[in-house]
Amino acid sequence: MALRNLVLEGDPLLRKTSRPVDEITPRIIKLLDDMADTMYYEGRGIGIAAPQVGVLRRVFVVDVGDEHGLIEFINPEILETSGSQTANEGCLSVPGKTCEVERPDHVKIKALNRNGEEFVLEADELLARCICHEYDHLNGILFIDKSVDGKVYNTDDSED
Repeated sequence: MALRNLVLEGDPLLRKTSRPVDEITPRIIKLLDDMADTMYYEGRGIGIAAPQVGVLRRVFVVDVGDEHGLIEFINPEILETSGSQTANEGCLSVPGKTCEVERPDHVKIKALNRNGEEFVLEADELLARCICHEYDHLNGILFIDKSVDGKVYNTDDSED
């Protein structure tokens, strides 16, 4: 198990656009493995993007606990979205804060897996939300930027 340090809100790295992966090397495979370990550590999260561990590459992993299990995305591209859902979100890089965020209820995404094989995935509900949240990280966008009412709350429900 290799845990990576989390980059936290306020670090300018989280506001940068990630670069595509040109070649899937052993370093990218290790990044995927370390990101999964970091996400799973003490049940902390259901998704993590490379910028959250200090790497500006277009890579993220998700596992919302459904039949898909761990899904790794390299150079993802959202092809289409539809519907709408609003729910409370949090983030490993923004500890102790939550807010209501509107996201698509359905997403179709194309990416490469760790073997360099392209795949297309259609996701709904929580998986769609998680994919969109992590995809935003690759473009320097945090969930707190998308608060539906402009309010961000501490996890103790007091206004920030």
